[in-house]
Amino acid sequence: MRYCTFAIVAVLSFAATCPAQEYLNGITWQQPPVVEPGPTAASPPSDAVVLFGGEDLSAWNGAENWTVEDGAMVAGKGTLVTKEKFGDCQVHIEWSAPNPPKGRGQGRGNSGLFFNDRYEIQILDSSQNDTYYDGQAGAIYKQTPPMANAMRAPGEWNTYDVIWTAPRFEDDGSLKSPAYITAIHNGVVLLNHFELKGDTPYNRPPEYNKHPVKGSIRLQDHNNPVRFRNIWVREWTTVTGEQTRDPFLRDGDKEIPIEK
Repeated sequence: MRYCTFAIVAVLSFAATCPAQEYLNGITWQQPPVVEPGPTAASPPSDAVVLFGGEDLSAWNGAENWTVEDGAMVAGKGTLVTKEKFGDCQVHIEWSAPNPPKGRGQGRGNSGLFFNDRYEIQILDSSQNDTYYDGQAGAIYKQTPPMANAMRAPGEWNTYDVIWTAPRFEDDGSLKSPAYITAIHNGVVLLNHFELKGDTPYNRPPEYNKHPVKGSIRLQDHNNPVRFRNIWVREWTTVTGEQTRDPFLRDGDKEIPIEK
């Protein structure tokens, strides 16, 4: 037994004094860009495009009948469409259902946030307001309900933080890769990398039709004075690298090629 104990101690001592070899993949990476976060969770980071900061509607087309009241954008007649077009992006938007509430189901606090001008995540007053589940707040309209109902009471501010991956198409118009969305509502995950089945119409099944990667962001008019504030979007560039050499292990200063 004493010999076994001695052998174990010797092995552990050897392992402690001989560090493991470091695996290096041979890729030379680009440096990730420096982004200064905003002072609060709602504040836009340094590389964001501000679509509404509380003062004017100059970033939008179709805003003639929408108003700005007390730093909030109030839905009026007509759909708002961003002048700038966006592809894969992160969107922050805050919205508030009318108080006192009026109507019920889809007629209460209804709007929608659209990506590429055709894929909708629903905006609706879902606080003690029954409707079909794939049409409540946080749903991808007519495709999936949200994983939770995190709606605040009418008049209180809700926050959506959305990660959007636009679909891609082949030259012949066939689908190369679908759209994906991750959405957080008031700090609660509603959609986790959900794969969209296509667009989100009311009166037919979803389908994909070829369009550019970049498109407008749209806010829907549904005859309800929903309020919005702190709207910003940031596109991202994936950090890439170049395979400059074959993978290898490094043991101290000694480099050991990995056999293929």
